[in-house]
Amino acid sequence: MTERNPGVDHYFAEGCGRCSLGGTPECKVHSWQKEMKLLRNILLDCGLIEEVKWGVPCYTLQNKNVVILSALKEYCALSFFKGALLKDEAGILEKPGENTQAARLIRFTGGSDIPEMEALLKAYVFEAMEVEKAGLEVNFKEKNELVYPEELVGMMEGNPDLKSAFEALTPGKKRGYILHFSAPKQSQTRISRIEKCLEKILNGQGVHER
Repeated sequence: MTERNPGVDHYFAEGCGRCSLGGTPECKVHSWQKEMKLLRNILLDCGLIEEVKWGVPCYTLQNKNVVILSALKEYCALSFFKGALLKDEAGILEKPGENTQAARLIRFTGGSDIPEMEALLKAYVFEAMEVEKAGLEVNFKEKNELVYPEELVGMMEGNPDLKSAFEALTPGKKRGYILHFSAPKQSQTRISRIEKCLEKILNGQGVHER
């Protein structure tokens, strides 16, 4: 088992801190403590490095993002960044959103089945690790389909309100934001752009609206 990151302990105690419910009993993280701790142990057993990105636990291999652990209102989830490349022989992966191409998630609504699924979940994690080791990339075939930048996907997984607000935008507004967020070469610059636009997105505004 790899080393535990104190930042993840803080996340379990206080949440991601990106909404007003952070640090309160109403924070969604508190609804899924048992499930998320079981999933955390599974991810650490697989040898991934535990980090905190976009306010949520993120598990990496050779500085590459592999999977995020997140809590939403109706469920908690493991979200694989390149889940579209996994075989998914058990048929448990889902697309997070209609326009998602690369990411896939596994939803959990109760902790009782996680121990029974441990071997299966580890197989999915190990496969995702092999995808990264091999340097495989998702082939975005549809030119007209929106390709969400990795930083936006991660931030939406940690903030369900942001995810709902972004998905509710018109296709034109979505495209405008995605072009704006994807332009910088540096990940930190992309994150900064997203953070500066959070209020606009939550208010249903486009990137150039005031």
